Amino acid sequence: MPGVRRLYRRGGVSRLALPILLGLLLPDISFAGAMAPAGVLLAANEDEGTLSVIDPQRGVTLAKIPEGGFAGHEVAASVDGRFAYVPIYGDANAGTPGTDGRQVVKIDLTSREVVGKYGFDHGVRPHAAVLNPHDGLLYVTTELDRTVSIINPETMTLVGAIPTGAILSHMLVVSHDGRFGYISNIAPGSVSILDLRRRKLRGVVPVSAKTQRIALSADDRMIFTADQTTRRVAVIDTATRKVTGWIDLPAVGMGLTTTTDGRWLLVAIESTSQVAVVDLETMKVVRTIDLPQYPHEIVMSPDGKTTYVSCSVTGDVVALSVGEWKVLWRAPSGPFVDGLAWAGS
Repeated sequence: MPGVRRLYRRGGVSRLALPILLGLLLPDISFAGAMAPAGVLLAANEDEGTLSVIDPQRGVTLAKIPEGGFAGHEVAASVDGRFAYVPIYGDANAGTPGTDGRQVVKIDLTSREVVGKYGFDHGVRPHAAVLNPHDGLLYVTTELDRTVSIINPETMTLVGAIPTGAILSHMLVVSHDGRFGYISNIAPGSVSILDLRRRKLRGVVPVSAKTQRIALSADDRMIFTADQTTRRVAVIDTATRKVTGWIDLPAVGMGLTTTTDGRWLLVAIESTSQVAVVDLETMKVVRTIDLPQYPHEIVMSPDGKTTYVSCSVTGDVVALSVGEWKVLWRAPSGPFVDGLAWAGS
């Protein structure tokens, strides 16, 4: 499937259509009304350099906002849901030749415009972004520097950086108390543990030859990362900082998240176009859900009732009901939709 992704992302159709698609907005829908109180879903479209704003109740794309660079893979939102932050990674996949992005842009979701940016003085391929509500700072993985960069989101200035101790530090999750950051390093296949308060690397946990994305349990006791060399998810104990078990999957997994009640782990499986539902009591897959082609990233709604999945090849975002595991809607987003985030209360 990596070959499919490269072919799709570098195809001529999306490039030719880009100038038209960048201007596509939906002014007939009330954007301001959609912002309150439930919030909106954000989706980064890699092959278009745009950010989609989606009504999470109706599955309607409300707007498509140019990011001002090519291209963002991931997105984070401010606590009040007013702003989105998009690291501009470049036109390549992780670890492959291409442009080296050097900006993080700030988008006003009301005016639908880029209103600020931070520019590094060299290419760093900024990728994952997380807004830590406990200190108000934006943490961004900067792969080529082997760091997590810390940005003040109000002034869009760099205030620090933490080494990850590994190359290809790709995805980031932050503990619920805001103290620790956990980074998945694609190759050499490890997880870095950062103390965000002291801005120090606390350790690197070896997992396999290659890993991908990362999730954290609701109680902060377990880290999950998808092994890319075989069909399994690693389970890491945050106290001992060791791999303590494995969860078998029907095929190699990619994006993953846990439900807010702590009961389920959801794993996107690109090759079979499914999401696997793991019971965290038994550590076993109890069902799979068929989705559009290439499910990639998963994010939960704040109330824990709905999960959203980006299906990259079809360019759709799909909503699933947690527990019933039914598809609620399927919304078109954009070419190779990837990163998702919730903006609002």
